Amino acid sequence: MSRLKIVAGNWKMNKSSQEAKTLVENILHQVSEFDNVVKIIIPPFPYLDSVGQLLKNKSNFYIGAQNCHTHDKGAYTGEVSALMLQSVGCQYVLIGHSERRQYFKEKDADFILKMKEALAHQLTPIYCIGETIHERKTDNHFKVITEQLVSVLKSFSVSDVKKMIIAYEPVWAIGTGETATAQQAQEMHEFIRSVVVDLFDSGIANEIPILYGGSCNPKNAQELFACKDVDGGLIGGASLNADDFCKIIFSF
Repeated sequence: MSRLKIVAGNWKMNKSSQEAKTLVENILHQVSEFDNVVKIIIPPFPYLDSVGQLLKNKSNFYIGAQNCHTHDKGAYTGEVSALMLQSVGCQYVLIGHSERRQYFKEKDADFILKMKEALAHQLTPIYCIGETIHERKTDNHFKVITEQLVSVLKSFSVSDVKKMIIAYEPVWAIGTGETATAQQAQEMHEFIRSVVVDLFDSGIANEIPILYGGSCNPKNAQELFACKDVDGGLIGGASLNADDFCKIIFSF
């Protein structure tokens, strides 16, 4: 089954308003909007509307958010809801990023509520999973990934899971310059599909896109994207540079 090819750029907490505008304009200048790669720009919340306006009517360019709240409205100072994201044109939202897990102590129960909110407001959740260096060195990485998948996805129907994207981000390879080898990435992506088969069926497992999210860059993207079960990348640091981001897009 042919799956979507996806490159998503997570800017994290970076760029000024003008820098954001310049970065998007430089990306649009280099990348044909008519290629077959789904390109998702995920800027900080304050730039969602302005970046979204730049991407409006650009084929295969989409806007995503870095997080959403578990409720669609209420007295939650400083939070942003899926309803708000939808209202400014967002189509995707990251859920469960390793930095949300580590710094903000978000748990599986939070991710379930957030994904339900996202789906209720027609947003595609990009559910992030991954193991720490300790978990990998102690040979617990498959156990950890299984738990992260099962504990959350079991709360969703087949039709809901079909609307999701999974991003595998080995925590030990984020912002460290370390990268899983293509063999390690393929091994884990194949394993993730096997867990989805056990939870649902092979049809869904073969249909759901799985992105690699651990220091993917212009030098390793082509080898990673050539792997059978790697459908693209969730790009961090390299998405802050238009040339690097575009080279990754061209790596398919």
